[in-house]
Amino acid sequence: MVQKAERVVSPGTRGGTGGSTRSGRPVGNVTRGTTNPNRMRRVDRWLTGPQAWRLRGAKDPLVVDLGYGASPATAVELFERLSAIRADVRVVGIEIEPERVRQARALERPGLSFQLGGFELPVPGRPVLVRAFNVLRQYEEADVPAIWRLVQDRLAPGGLLIDGTCDEIGRRVTWVALDDVRPLSLGLSMRFGGFELPSDIAERLPKALIHRNVPGEKIHSYLQALDKAWLEAAPLASFGNRQRWTAMCRALRDGGWPVQDGPARWRLGELTVDWEAVAPDGLQQAGHQGP
Repeated sequence: MVQKAERVVSPGTRGGTGGSTRSGRPVGNVTRGTTNPNRMRRVDRWLTGPQAWRLRGAKDPLVVDLGYGASPATAVELFERLSAIRADVRVVGIEIEPERVRQARALERPGLSFQLGGFELPVPGRPVLVRAFNVLRQYEEADVPAIWRLVQDRLAPGGLLIDGTCDEIGRRVTWVALDDVRPLSLGLSMRFGGFELPSDIAERLPKALIHRNVPGEKIHSYLQALDKAWLEAAPLASFGNRQRWTAMCRALRDGGWPVQDGPARWRLGELTVDWEAVAPDGLQQAGHQGP
């Protein structure tokens, strides 16, 4: 049963060791848990591509799949994909619902385990990657900074939190990437042929942005710029959507948008921009100590 979302507050401290909360309960709420095999392939492709250096260089190759849902399939897939980057990776799937953990443990193997818990990340050590997909959607937007801060405080140096959202079969995907200090970027990835306009991704924006797609907000301007560049690249459609998408990305970059990566990623239907270009007005991180 899905719980009514409770408020999540930041403890306001850095450097915690994880474990249970003062009440002994995991931090968070039970989600619907819906998932499908291969649903996370697009974000995993980004983690094993431009972000692979984080895992390769980690002193402790600990990774957390936070809130993997009713089926552990995507946690198993994450382990298998990351094992190709670093053979000694350790992936821990964390779920707040005990029965989901009990069932998942039948799939444990060396390097892959499952643990009861929530945003406090009750694992020994500091993870270099934390993937939290379709988890924060049930929370209030006002709670997002505190949740981010709680997880960020548990990251290893050079670690990354991925707060993302996708559709049921992973054809439309967005994610915010954060290090232990601040949000870094917004990424999106879409299946060619699965949309009319790039702004169709709006319904799958992360919680921090989904209610901000209105005139006057940066994310609205960004999506409008995507649509404009996509439409202007229409003459390239005869060469395929990949060429059209690449032209759109190049036009955005040339127009001054802080686009990351390059054509090798664009050809995958992927696009990443600096967080500052889309950050909501007034969204501040609780306990933020960075510049």
